[in-house]
Amino acid sequence: MTAPASPGAPPRARVRSSGGPRGAGIAVVVLAVALSVAAPQFLSVDNFQVIAYSVANLAVVAFAQMVVLAAGGMDLSVGAIGGLTAVIVGGLMEVLHVPPLIAVLVGLALGGVAGAINGVLVVRTGLSAFIVTLATASVYTGLNLGITSGKPFYYLPDSFKSAGSLDIAGVPVLLLVTLAIAVALWFLFSRVGLGRQILAMGANQRAAELAGVPVERSRIVVHAIAGFLAAAAGIILTARLGVAQPTIGTDWLLSSFAAPIIGGTLLSGGYLSIPGVVAGALLLTLVANGLIQLNIDPYWTQLVSGLMILAAGGIDRIRALTVQRMERTERFALANTAPPKDG
Repeated sequence: MTAPASPGAPPRARVRSSGGPRGAGIAVVVLAVALSVAAPQFLSVDNFQVIAYSVANLAVVAFAQMVVLAAGGMDLSVGAIGGLTAVIVGGLMEVLHVPPLIAVLVGLALGGVAGAINGVLVVRTGLSAFIVTLATASVYTGLNLGITSGKPFYYLPDSFKSAGSLDIAGVPVLLLVTLAIAVALWFLFSRVGLGRQILAMGANQRAAELAGVPVERSRIVVHAIAGFLAAAAGIILTARLGVAQPTIGTDWLLSSFAAPIIGGTLLSGGYLSIPGVVAGALLLTLVANGLIQLNIDPYWTQLVSGLMILAAGGIDRIRALTVQRMERTERFALANTAPPKDG
């Protein structure tokens, strides 16, 4: 189902909110079948748990980047915000003995504020999101290391650590949290005016402004949402590890771009696919897991990930050209069906 475009928005300001790109889903099925044949242990319950936990974290990281990409920007500070949130939440619980729920809420709020700061800087300085988030990533990482001196918070409450390994009918609770986030994002972009405004802004900022979209405010909100989601990813990974590591988020950057692009989000903005992002995250996870199952040196994961990102960039370019052709066809059709002028 395709959500209606905002009034005055260009035709491509839409959300692919159900189904997702078929390519990512087909790739996941093919790879899963191949691995189940080549590595029998791939189908074990323990391996399912490993994959589920990895997808739970990676999908939320990808959602954070997806939101900004859909608005026509990018966020290089996603990992830094996740890492800073992780150590803040861990420090609150270990040092100040703050209850886990309150610590988590504080961490989520911190992530939203850090993201909003990114948005304000982009809007007020006129600098590109690339430059701003590159700088704030360094700032947030510096705060992280300054707070911890590079040392993890090990002694987290048992209730918090147990949440990281809890499951319902064999399905990890953390994965259910990720799916709940996916549903909330689907609702935002499919049913809420703000979501459609974000997509319209990403598709064509000038047209969105003429249609009455508050572009500056929307851009700040976009980065705040991304910061909130990055914080959620940091908390999810901390709960899973049982330790608040300062290194959390340091390896998120490439995968945060790869999963959304593989899943259907355009780098140029205006399009996103939430199920597609989940499929992209699952595909990246299966590749990494498959190398381990096949006893291939895990260092090759970086090579394979890099090739997949190059392929994802090619897919994005093809998709952008397809969208441009569709727009030209729509404009041509509208021009030919316009009523003749009098006289």
